[in-house]
Amino acid sequence: MFVARSIAADHKDLIHDVSYDFHGRRMATCSSDQSVKVWDKDENGEWHCTASWKTHSGSVWRVTWAHPEFGQVLASCSFDRTAAVWEEIVGESNDKQRGLSHWIKRTTLVDSRTSVTDVKFAPKHMGLMLTTCSADGVVRIYEAPDVMNLSQWSLQHEISCKLSCSCISWNPSSSRAHPPMFAVGSDDSNVSYGGKVQIYEYNENTRKYAKAETLMTVTDAVHDIAFAPNLGRSVHVLAIATKDVRIFKLVPMRRDSTSTGPTKFEVQIMAQFDNHNSQVWRVSWNITSTLLASSGDDGCVRLWKANYMDNWKCTGILKGDGSPLTSSSGPPMAMSTVVGSSVQMPQNSLNGMSAGRIGKRASFAPPVRQLGSSKIYQHPAHY
Repeated sequence: MFVARSIAADHKDLIHDVSYDFHGRRMATCSSDQSVKVWDKDENGEWHCTASWKTHSGSVWRVTWAHPEFGQVLASCSFDRTAAVWEEIVGESNDKQRGLSHWIKRTTLVDSRTSVTDVKFAPKHMGLMLTTCSADGVVRIYEAPDVMNLSQWSLQHEISCKLSCSCISWNPSSSRAHPPMFAVGSDDSNVSYGGKVQIYEYNENTRKYAKAETLMTVTDAVHDIAFAPNLGRSVHVLAIATKDVRIFKLVPMRRDSTSTGPTKFEVQIMAQFDNHNSQVWRVSWNITSTLLASSGDDGCVRLWKANYMDNWKCTGILKGDGSPLTSSSGPPMAMSTVVGSSVQMPQNSLNGMSAGRIGKRASFAPPVRQLGSSKIYQHPAHY
């Protein structure tokens, strides 16, 4: 079974996002109380809040970590129409501050005219690049030309998606056979507008991003989107959180040597699950892309796994309080057999003013990404 422990997060309002750093030893949370908190895991597996500060003048929707080779860097985005980049500095100015760290704002990105709904760093092989998407339907890609000076960011690309944007995900593949690519989802509630997920690919010839594919079968509002880690595959796998959980496979079609446009894909739906019986708010892959976590308005985190035939099924369910879901016709679902040794869960859990929406947020954290929503779960075998 899995064990849940609580952390008194002390956020004064709804917690919207939980994000782990590359190593899974640090965690950041953001809230409608306009603050971001940073948590560090000690040698005993306990989480402690090491920093808390007001970041924006509106609800903070998302927070994300840069790769540690660029330092301890966070980005946040908000209803106040801005995104911000923060860097942790270890105080050395005097004896009192020596060894103590604090977070300082390096820049504020103010190009959006509406709420900035998501922010993501690009894969590290692309350099220090930051992507935002906004309710105005525009994706913006920024670059820090000098990684030693995070106060300078240049706007490299502005891509109009025509629909209100809610979430973005970079394809993490570093293969030279795969040009840089990202997916953007829309939460536009008008189901008559199909194609709520769009795929954009970088073109070396034009040095611009062009739309490569639109998933026309996704007609409902999309709340989250996540490319699976590639691990050398020639195809791309994309999970989508909408009114259900969907997993798509994007198979690049062979292109002739004279083709200069974006890659064309054969889009295949691998799985579709409505087990949440409600809106699904977050999807997240483990680092080997063998396990997908989803969370929804049913207050549950569900784990999905494919067998050797590539048939996906639900292999575990956890309620928002961390307990296994009990079936009315049998014993609680056995969670100890869900994840073998490939997925490691963190020890504690996070509780702020999020009780009304427990189960909406789920994410795995590296190195073998850990599950976290308002709760953090760990299998006793990993204590």
